[in-house]
Amino acid sequence: MKKTTIFITTVCLAVATSCSDKFLDVQPKAALAVTVLQNKAGVNSLLIGAYSLLDGWATPEGAYRSYNVGADNWVYGSVASDDAYKGTIAGDQPNISLIEQNNIQSDNIYFRGKWRGMYDGIARSNDVLQAMAAAKDMTDAEKAQVNAEARFLRGHYHFELKKMFNMVPYIDEKIYNPNDLESTKLPNNVDIWPNIMADLKAAYDILPAKQSQVGRPTKWAAAAEMGKAYLFQKKYAEAKPLLEAVVASGQYRLADRYHDNFKAVTNNNAESIFEVQYSVNDGASGGENGNIGSTLNYPYGGGGVTTCCGFFQPSQNLVNSFRTDVTGLPLMDTFNATDVTSDQGIESTAAFTPYAGPVDPRLDWTVGRRGIPYLDWGVHPGKNYVRDQSYGGPFSPKKHVMYKSDVGTNTFAGNPRLNANNYRMIRYSHVLLWLAEIEVEIGDLNKARGYVNQIRKRAANPDGFVKTADGKAAANYVISEYTASWTDRDLARKAVQFEERLEFGMEGHRRFDLVRWGIADQVLNTYYVGESVPTKRTYLKGVTFTKGKHEYFPIPIQEIFNSKKGSTATLTQNPGYN
Repeated sequence: MKKTTIFITTVCLAVATSCSDKFLDVQPKAALAVTVLQNKAGVNSLLIGAYSLLDGWATPEGAYRSYNVGADNWVYGSVASDDAYKGTIAGDQPNISLIEQNNIQSDNIYFRGKWRGMYDGIARSNDVLQAMAAAKDMTDAEKAQVNAEARFLRGHYHFELKKMFNMVPYIDEKIYNPNDLESTKLPNNVDIWPNIMADLKAAYDILPAKQSQVGRPTKWAAAAEMGKAYLFQKKYAEAKPLLEAVVASGQYRLADRYHDNFKAVTNNNAESIFEVQYSVNDGASGGENGNIGSTLNYPYGGGGVTTCCGFFQPSQNLVNSFRTDVTGLPLMDTFNATDVTSDQGIESTAAFTPYAGPVDPRLDWTVGRRGIPYLDWGVHPGKNYVRDQSYGGPFSPKKHVMYKSDVGTNTFAGNPRLNANNYRMIRYSHVLLWLAEIEVEIGDLNKARGYVNQIRKRAANPDGFVKTADGKAAANYVISEYTASWTDRDLARKAVQFEERLEFGMEGHRRFDLVRWGIADQVLNTYYVGESVPTKRTYLKGVTFTKGKHEYFPIPIQEIFNSKKGSTATLTQNPGYN
């Protein structure tokens, strides 16, 4: 389902001050009365508006910045972890630098952007449900379908807030009164997991196994989202049958080639369970239906790819994690002992030979590095692709970037950075690795190994390797499956978690995974020490992750202020923040 440019929000009706002032009862221009939307057409328009917030872009332009709110969480999940640097130059978007350095304050506008974007999505979902309840021209079956989709979206938006801020208010259509601005001023003193699960369960019970339009969630999308939510709560037994049902449906499989999950021409493939749909050249002003959340995250200006902006650069630590031993297994404990070499003199014209050691082939679909083909743009030269190597390192992002062959078809005419390469929010590979997690915790270690091996077998497909112009593998790709039996639960857990990093690097999941696994303080504090040496990111020197505080971001201070009823705020700040 492609997004349209319909964005409808609930409006408050003016009330005359006296019986004689009827001339004041004028419907505001460019606004729709609530009653106009209480029909099948209006409900469907409102539902499209609720979907539209999945990409984080709201109208009017400037309500909040899309890269604060984008679906891929590149700032909060990747830059705030060991996967990526903010990149570009030191002075650009300093609010992201503060998050990267764990200098996390409640007045950072990025947190407020995410908060507002998700609650806007919740409000739009509630608008749908309220209008649907009053609609007279919809069948019970039509209402059930709309109810399921709106509740899936509402559950998703609350889930995003929960994993970001933890203690947040839950707002449904019974609480939300568009004519009472005080109605949503609720305390954040109740755990909302039960509410999220109820919304997703309502969606799961009604949604069809297949949808006639791509982009609408299916029963299996709801099952996968529920399974993921249970994993965040460490409720493995509850997650297991849901995720196994997705597998048993027979509706999904791993794409033959890993990189087909990151191309516009292979959107909505057999591996896709739920994607945020992007489109371009569809009549929307400014290409705003493209993957606008990644507007900043392109090579700085080399090779004709873009001329902006150099953000979101892969970390050396992430690059090193793709190193393998000579048999093709990951170096889980020693991966960061040696760097995958780039070129520390990137501005030089001297010859450069890429790192010759064995690496997982997923490296070069995740990271752009000198001497390796960068999609179909030619060999990544290093120079000109990176804005300031001394600050952001030598590597470039890759998964969301358009191909040269996309330009003019899958890119916006006014700005090729806005393209139609969807964000794969939930893939079948997620489900397999989540099931591996569950087997490690409450099941069969070798069944977990089997799930991981499915992922590694796909990655080992030579047809999916990055190739040079003469058709040869672009690097020393060595990857193998785990053949020895798994008998140690701790080692099995480490292997599964490491595989998730390799499979989903630069996709916005990493920090949230570290937090839910309970290892964020160990992993990130080790990362900060390793990165703060003079040859890497000196600005990370002295940075620490404080256990009991940094697992969640602060409630935006402006939202606490706005929550006041009288002189008392209804929202309470998270522990450790002001």
